[in-house]
Amino acid sequence: MMNKITKTITGFLLLTLLFVFSCQKNKEDKLDSIIEGKATIYVDESILPIIEDEEAVFETQYKAQLKLVSQSENEVLNALLNDTATIAVLTRTLLPEELKAFQAKKINPKITPFATDAVAFIRSKSVNDSLIALQEVYDFLNGKAGSTIKGLVFDNANSSTVRYISKKAGVSAVGQKNVYSFKTNEEVMKYVAQNDGMIGVIGINWVFQPPLELQETVDKITVLGVKEVGSSEFVFPTQDNLAQGIYPLARDLYIVNCQGYSGLGMGFASFLGGERGQRIILKSGLVPKRVPSRKVMIRNNITKDKN
Repeated sequence: MMNKITKTITGFLLLTLLFVFSCQKNKEDKLDSIIEGKATIYVDESILPIIEDEEAVFETQYKAQLKLVSQSENEVLNALLNDTATIAVLTRTLLPEELKAFQAKKINPKITPFATDAVAFIRSKSVNDSLIALQEVYDFLNGKAGSTIKGLVFDNANSSTVRYISKKAGVSAVGQKNVYSFKTNEEVMKYVAQNDGMIGVIGINWVFQPPLELQETVDKITVLGVKEVGSSEFVFPTQDNLAQGIYPLARDLYIVNCQGYSGLGMGFASFLGGERGQRIILKSGLVPKRVPSRKVMIRNNITKDKN
């Protein structure tokens, strides 16, 4: 009888220890809640400045510490698919086959659009020309003779800007003659500023909100007006033109959350799409997904100045 009781107690203690260990492990695995804790967010390098601004305000408002990892689009996507990353900011949504890969692992990504950005062409201010036709870019990438473009410079062979322009042109920009790539948008801007005839392809946010140490370089480049194929009008990537949908190289920004629980991925996504996050987007020169409200104070009585 005593032996049976001892076995029962031992079994109960083992179950208790397993429960406590499991709870402790879950607690260690989830180092964050919606507005508190630590999390790592992988960010497409071409839109890093705006996410840095959002991060700074989010951290001052909540007890949160976000670590931003800036990489090319392909690297960010690979990190997501390989479970290295659980939160990412991209310039496109996930493709059907990418969603299937997550669903096969019983992960349901939460995808939130929060802004509209633009792919921009830039050149040195020493060149007295601020316009470019997309047809000329496409002809250059297809190897047609007669182009005035000496070279196209991208941030990274695996970047979102390369993918975007390649898709528009109908030919891969990678490996084409006189097409160059560095590692960051910052390097592209510095190179173009110093080399006449070279045209850089960057995220416009790097011009709207450059780091302080890059402002001198920004002052030496010109953002080009772009003419769509079949159009007679050149359009610059201004906030107003992006909002009206008339700039031909506009793209939406998304935060992808694969955490699977109510963590900082959900909190940061809510912040980006919320009132304060959208105001930061608006101030940055990009276009928020929803226009922040304006508070208008109405007074019934106006006191006149007696003097």
